[in-house]
Amino acid sequence: MSERRGRGMTAPGRNAHLDKKPVNKRATILRLLKYMLNFKWLLLLALLLTIASNAFALIGPRLSGAAIDCIGKEGGVDFRGVAHYALLMLLFYLGSSLFSYLLSILMVHISRKVTLRMRRDLFNRLCDVPVGFIDTHPVGDLISRIFYDTDTINTSLSSDVVHVMASMITIVGSFFMMLSISPPLLIVSAITIPISLLLTTQITKRTQPLFRLRSRKMGELNDFSEEMISGLKTLKAYNQEDNTLNSLDELNEEVVSSYYKSEYYSSMMGPSVNLVNNLSMALLSVFGAMMFMNGKISVGNISSFVQYSRRFSGPINEIANIYGELQSAIAAADRVFTLMDEPLEKADCENAKILENVQGEVEMQDVSFSYDKVKPVLKHLSFQARSGALIAIVGPTGAGKTTLINLLMRFYDIDSGRVTVDGHEIDQLTRDSLRRAYSMVLQDTWLFSGTIYDNIAYAKPGATREEVEQVAKAARIHNYIMSLPEGYDTIITDDGANISKGQKQLLTIARAMLLDAHMLILDEATSNVDTRTEVQIQKAMRRLMQDKTCFVVAHRLSTIKNADLILVVKDGNVIERGTHQELMRQGGFYRELYDAQFA
Repeated sequence: MSERRGRGMTAPGRNAHLDKKPVNKRATILRLLKYMLNFKWLLLLALLLTIASNAFALIGPRLSGAAIDCIGKEGGVDFRGVAHYALLMLLFYLGSSLFSYLLSILMVHISRKVTLRMRRDLFNRLCDVPVGFIDTHPVGDLISRIFYDTDTINTSLSSDVVHVMASMITIVGSFFMMLSISPPLLIVSAITIPISLLLTTQITKRTQPLFRLRSRKMGELNDFSEEMISGLKTLKAYNQEDNTLNSLDELNEEVVSSYYKSEYYSSMMGPSVNLVNNLSMALLSVFGAMMFMNGKISVGNISSFVQYSRRFSGPINEIANIYGELQSAIAAADRVFTLMDEPLEKADCENAKILENVQGEVEMQDVSFSYDKVKPVLKHLSFQARSGALIAIVGPTGAGKTTLINLLMRFYDIDSGRVTVDGHEIDQLTRDSLRRAYSMVLQDTWLFSGTIYDNIAYAKPGATREEVEQVAKAARIHNYIMSLPEGYDTIITDDGANISKGQKQLLTIARAMLLDAHMLILDEATSNVDTRTEVQIQKAMRRLMQDKTCFVVAHRLSTIKNADLILVVKDGNVIERGTHQELMRQGGFYRELYDAQFA
């Protein structure tokens, strides 16, 4: 199990191409800004609050220097002047704090709106990508991108972006304040700036890929956890707890290791820049004292310059400290945008027709198909289904039965040949109208959290209780539902974890029977019910689906004896066709399959 899951499905094989390209930091930031510009007026207000908050704060050191000069004036201390400047400092700092508080609230509001829109766009994208994409990518990784990565972006937007904006304004404002006080001291202070930039650049190159790796490993761990929890009963039945824990330890170690490395290298940024800033302060102290001794600067101005120097270097140090979080947010945004850039399902052709007044005449002519364009799954397959006929598709595992159904629904496009419905080639029809013409029940049942009534009525919004009960009776699930304390109002939780698999399948069958579609697909849909119930369901469906074309993929051949046409598929070809009696008389492969089930 460790090798199969821990090193196979979630690693390079299934989602590697989603993360194979390097992070384009500039493009990612620009796309993130485009999302934020959807709320440009709120952003403008945030910018004004940032400018006001930092402008008020930047006036404080100049007032402080003036107050110090009042103390050192000839003739004694100017207490009135000190009090005047102290009061102004208090007002300006209070104003700065108020604007900063309002800014924080506003940025939380903006980040929430951006995250909401981003998640909605991700869900919309997943709804529009080809089915093949979902089939080949782990669910855990997709969930990680939708929730974990967007949460990371949300956290960064609500706090880190505020700090960066404030820091940039503080750096620019402090620069001009220092320039107005003493250009020579500014030159001394600027000596250490290239060193800070060099350190930042070098550490960035090392940490950027580590944060992307961290996000990918978290996705792999989520996928593994989701798979193991969903298969917990099987895991226990085969006594694989220890092996599973070993696999979890391996993945968890990789996640922890990626977190440690990314945080370790990013945490070097703050102390390194802080060391350079302290060096700058030492130089300022020496040269400031020399200038004071020569009468070129006052003590108050030295004090103001030192404070501005701190404000100039402090934001650089702060940006360095939160740089790891920013890198993590950029890596998360890149993973989100990579998913958004996945190719959409092939668009309907120009002038595509809407399938209306469906009769259910389905035909495949010389159809060939392969998933990887190398190994064919279906080869030159042909058949015709009359309107209202029951078509059964049988054959060994891997023969192409489910693939045939995927092609009918146009989840995949054929490589060659023709597939028609009522004489219309399906690639000339809109996908929406084609899929609405079918109702479908799969072997893998799906129920959502809600009442039993809601789950059955899902296929037909606005269905009455009488309609729901009618199909429930036909599907042989009504009596069970009525035995529950709340009847049709019973809440189903966690994909129907509180009911049996057979009952779940009967509910999905009832759901499909309720849908007013002209064609029905059952892909081994009765595999979880007993033989007697399956026969009863087939009879009920034949009664309710009169004049509608039905396609049934079945393993239990005893349940398709009444099919109008049985297609025997093997190695991608229809090797036999006919009714049950005709195929039994032929004594071919179908007869072998049938006899094997009763041997």
